[in-house]
Amino acid sequence: MPPKRPPTIRDVAAAAGVSTATVSKFLNGLQRFTPDVEKRLAEAITSLGYRLNQQARSMVTGQTRTFGLAVQDVRNPHFANIIKGANRIALEQDYNLLVVDVQERAAHERHLLEALTGRVDGLIVSSRLPDEALDWLSDLGKPVVFFGRRDAPGMRCVRTDGHRAAYMLGRHLVETGRRRITYLGFPSARWDSERLAGLTEALAESGLTPQQHAVELPTMEGGQHEASALLLNSQRPDAVVCYNDLVAIGLMHEAQSLGIRIPEDVAITGFDDIPVAAFMQPALTTVNMRSEEQGEAAMKLLLEAVRGESTNASDVLLEPRLVPRASTARMA
Repeated sequence: MPPKRPPTIRDVAAAAGVSTATVSKFLNGLQRFTPDVEKRLAEAITSLGYRLNQQARSMVTGQTRTFGLAVQDVRNPHFANIIKGANRIALEQDYNLLVVDVQERAAHERHLLEALTGRVDGLIVSSRLPDEALDWLSDLGKPVVFFGRRDAPGMRCVRTDGHRAAYMLGRHLVETGRRRITYLGFPSARWDSERLAGLTEALAESGLTPQQHAVELPTMEGGQHEASALLLNSQRPDAVVCYNDLVAIGLMHEAQSLGIRIPEDVAITGFDDIPVAAFMQPALTTVNMRSEEQGEAAMKLLLEAVRGESTNASDVLLEPRLVPRASTARMA
């Protein structure tokens, strides 16, 4: 017995009593019809089990109804939350989201973005590419939204104020009695310098200067690896501001293995407020960088660009929120 033929647009048109052109316009959202006609069309599509051929649709409309989102590390809950926020808005607007994980490898970034661009209507990028290397991305002719400020004409950006976030952490640590404060950063990240600047400004108000140390990767393993060098010396800090929560968690874990008490011997903080931060022992002080809202805002900007509703550069700046917890409890 030959396999059953899948229903076609002609079958839908016949079942609904309309032309194939009407079905096509309805499926692609190009025109509204009377409630009666739209009801018949919906019932015909459902009863026949018709599925739109996305490849054929893109050939007709010139659109894939798909957006690309490139993140540095999908295992990092901060980026997972960005994806969640962006996908929520995309689904509401009948778009698909194609995610690419750069895996913290700057050398692979351009290749992956070029491959992604040909399959989508626009891109959201959490990128470490230098500004001077972005001309090729603009030449591809697709709208792009970046996470983090881009000082270049025509750029659409979404960011949370990292300077303000680090400033709040610095003031909080000073108020809890800390004086020897180290920034455990990740210099390869675009927003690392603004976090250091915010912390430096906050400490300067009390006549203090942060020490600096760096991780090779912004991961728990990265924080764990630096614990001995940072904490087992005569100049041990009494507080460490980590580049993100993952680094802070790795540092906390190794510090406790070394017999260092948190927060009695050293206070530890991070950025992002990932879900596990609240469940650490002690719970981790951090700054909520509003990850899901970043994803939502970026997707809204991209939709505006694709629809021609906005052609100008946009810079959406979100306000961070300090989340004080037990890892920075006041010194006795």
